[in-house]
Parts: sequence; structure tokens; C-alpha cells
Amino acid sequence: MRLAPVFLAAFLGVASVPAAPALAQPILSVGGDALEVQADKLEVDVTEGVALLTGNVSLAKGGLKVNCPRIDLKFDQTPHVNWARGSGGVLADVKGVHAEAPEVELDLKKQILELRGGVRLTRGQGWLQAEKAMIDIATAKVTLTQVKGSIPVSPKGP
Repeated sequence: MRLAPVFLAAFLGVASVPAAPALAQPILSVGGDALEVQADKLEVDVTEGVALLTGNVSLAKGGLKVNCPRIDLKFDQTPHVNWARGSGGVLADVKGVHAEAPEVELDLKKQILELRGGVRLTRGQGWLQAEKAMIDIATAKVTLTQVKGSIPVSPKGP
């Protein structure tokens, strides 16, 4: 089916959108771009290079916005965030594409975003469900496993 790649391309076309201006002083950065975070509570263990954000957590980088009850972060000594995992029911938006999943993991070193545990992607009237969605941010390649969905077609054809 040729429409699935079109839907996925529309989703992936936003993966490399430049970062939006920060609304507040960024506390963590990734390369030259700020990773904006907000939460009710932040716990940081500088020695271990980990942080835990809980309660009404939001994370934003460029066109990617993630909301969930908890985000775990790992950072290096610079400190640059190199890994994040959101859990407890994740809502993510990327330029018109809405994703829902129990868990999301972002590996910034490998440039991989993975949604797990039953994923639902929607855009307009189209939707896809999968057990797992893996997005290679650098190449904009998406891999979905155990997929089903509904993709609207033009009444006039191709």
C-alpha cells in the first residue's frame, strides 16, 4: 500500500525541525539546542549523571513535545542530556501528528526515538496502531511492528 509511506513521511518530515526559542533559561542542553523541561518536581544526582522529573512533566525539543507523569534523564559531565525515558502514559505531538503510548525512550547519541507498549499515531482522520514505533531521527526512517490502521484516500485517486 503506497499511502502508508506517505502518512509516515508526513510524520517524519518534522523530525529534524530546528528548535523553537526557549521560553525560560534552559537547564539542560543537547548539542547547541536546548531541551526544555517542566515538572512539579526535579531530583538530580550529579555524581551519577541522572535526573528524575515527576508530576505534570513536559519536555520539548524543536517541534517535539512530550507530556507524561515521569521522565528519567541521563546526562554526561558537560552536562548534556544523552538519554530520556517518559513513562506513565505518554502524549507526544510533532507538528500535527499526535502519538500516545505507555512509554517513550529517546536516545540522543544514537538519534533514535522509540514508542513502546501499544502506540497510536493520529493525524487528521488517519490513524495507525502498532506495538512499537522506532524513529531514526537522523534518517527519518520509521519502523512499526504489529501495525494496523486507517489512512484516508483522495476521492479522485492518485
